[in-house]
Amino acid sequence: MRLLVVEDEPDLAATLQKALTEEGFAVDVIGEGEEALWQAESLQYDAIVLDLMLPGVNGWDVITRIRMAGNRVPVLVLTARDASADKVRALNTGADDYLTKPFTFAELLARIRALIRRSAESPTPILQLGDVQIETSARRVTRAGVNIDLAPKEYALLEFLALHRGKLVTRSTLYDHIYDEQDATMSNVVDVYVSSVRKKLGHDLIRTCRGAGYIIDA
Repeated sequence: MRLLVVEDEPDLAATLQKALTEEGFAVDVIGEGEEALWQAESLQYDAIVLDLMLPGVNGWDVITRIRMAGNRVPVLVLTARDASADKVRALNTGADDYLTKPFTFAELLARIRALIRRSAESPTPILQLGDVQIETSARRVTRAGVNIDLAPKEYALLEFLALHRGKLVTRSTLYDHIYDEQDATMSNVVDVYVSSVRKKLGHDLIRTCRGAGYIIDA
């Protein structure tokens, strides 16, 4: 899952990037509003974590312009502004959630994952694919009750396909959602990960649509 973190305080931005990356997310970090708008318009994100007090274009205007462009990406506002009026303004503008600083990382993580699940119309934290079960909150995968160890990118690929089950997902979309802009990985890496997941979870779980991409039908 790919996140855009918009935060102009360097230490907090670096901390969030490190912690979220360790949780398996691909994370792009931006420090000002105008560039955040460009990123949101140019790339597909699974969620945006957005500060309100930004240099140049503020967070409220970022939300407004994203929504006016028809972008439905989930937006979680993360800010020190705790007044009720600020929360109401952000939510009425188009934010999906609002968390005030200081905060616990566990709560931020839970809220991000909940937003992504709801956006994919899969509100349950447990995804069942035949005898394969994915616990998204713990990033735990079992097959017939047996724990299956997946590498971080293997899990990210599986979770994305599972959240979009029944829908064709192109190779380029998978790549864009499991890697951030700092990665320069080989072009066939998605096929490599699909092959690896199949070996661990069964060859019938992920179906290839030749020349187009992959789909989970289970």
